[in-house]
Amino acid sequence: MTTDNHDTPPAQSSWSGAASSALILGLAALPLALAIGGILYSRPSTPDAPAVAAQSSTATPAAGLVPAVFSPPGERDIPDSKMGEWIQRGEAIFARTPENAVGFSGNSLSCANCHIDAGRLKNAAPMWGAYPMYPAYRKKTDHVDTFAERVRGCFMYSMNGTAPQDGHDILVAVEAYAYWMASKAPIGEKQPGAGFAKVPKPEQAPTFDAGQKVYTANCALCHGDQGQGQKSGKLTVFPALWGKDSYNWGAGMHEIDKAASFIKSNMPYGLHNALSDQEAWDVATFINSFERPQDPRFKGDVKQTRQQFHDSPYSTYGLEVNGKLLGVGL
Repeated sequence: MTTDNHDTPPAQSSWSGAASSALILGLAALPLALAIGGILYSRPSTPDAPAVAAQSSTATPAAGLVPAVFSPPGERDIPDSKMGEWIQRGEAIFARTPENAVGFSGNSLSCANCHIDAGRLKNAAPMWGAYPMYPAYRKKTDHVDTFAERVRGCFMYSMNGTAPQDGHDILVAVEAYAYWMASKAPIGEKQPGAGFAKVPKPEQAPTFDAGQKVYTANCALCHGDQGQGQKSGKLTVFPALWGKDSYNWGAGMHEIDKAASFIKSNMPYGLHNALSDQEAWDVATFINSFERPQDPRFKGDVKQTRQQFHDSPYSTYGLEVNGKLLGVGL
């Protein structure tokens, strides 16, 4: 879950070059069929959360000390109860969304592709950092969203699918999973490691050409030279970063500042802060300079839709990049 604030824009005039590939991350897990509550669904083996720090405290840290990162419960801590069954179902939906949310997922991405380690990893928008902050006003929707409404938005935009109706089993299961993960976190208090760690503004305006070099060297091996991702059978190992099987123009990740922040902390997969700030901005620019599925809020006119929903220097929607107008959809 990310904020809607923006600072200094990257220059849009320096986009040039060819079209090739992209980034974000992938979650590989072997399918395991579990029947829970009479419902059959696929659930991967999820690793325990990394041993980060002691349990978060509401006490103010002493001067000069870094606040402890909240340590969420591990998979083995899920209770053996009816509530535990819903938590397990939510975890399965979270980790393998296309298989476990059939009819609502519109691409091959799963929640865990952006919320790494099944929503546990700090600075990868962990669920323990998101759930306690709702209800909350969001500029994107211009009203106070519940956590369930926030999840519905993920289905619409990041999954390029259909949002489950409020109260649907899919939403209840995901909310149960997030609630359990955040059950010992303080309510309404933003925790260290929640959301994405905001990457500083770049020293130089990011460019398509510079981003292409970063992508080729660091991202193409996993995500493909055309950003198509990788699959093993029907299982997505590394997600598509643009094109018809990726997130649509309404997803927060299409905004360059948000993508740069995610990339800086989490990419290449398994590494953290391996790229420089400049490289993160450049490759985020490159990734979001290709066409992807249309924004569900599309008004029938790209220019009008940009003015209403994408009037940001960090969005390439409605701009011409390398001689092509972006935002026409796929």
